[in-house]
Amino acid sequence: MAAELIRSETDGTLAFGDYTLSEKKKQEDFKAGGVVYKVKTFNEITRLEGDGMLVYESVPGTNVTGLKKTGTGLVFQAEGSEDAQITVGVEPETSYDVKISGASIGVITSNLGGKLSFGIELQGAGKVAVEVIKA
Repeated sequence: MAAELIRSETDGTLAFGDYTLSEKKKQEDFKAGGVVYKVKTFNEITRLEGDGMLVYESVPGTNVTGLKKTGTGLVFQAEGSEDAQITVGVEPETSYDVKISGASIGVITSNLGGKLSFGIELQGAGKVAVEVIKA
């Protein structure tokens, strides 16, 4: 994703982030599906906000493809050079089944602010599919 930090795919999903950057880059005012997005990314963090609210954050940075909000959560594929801590914005105080590469890592409840966090093994894994679905 060296050329652009965020883009809409033909299937309506979003792709964003660049964990290979050594310095922080950002892109603001990206419009897709009636939402205005802002992305900040580099090797230490990738953060996507939609209409000023957290959608996705990873530490360290990642590349994300196929991000789509569903009626019950969200799905995406993440790629990175190191294992990452992922935080996504969902409904407050709600339980979600988190699946990584099709396997459930358990049901996690979001906090009062609607943030849900989990770890993901990315080192040497290529793209890893993630599903966060309301339990």
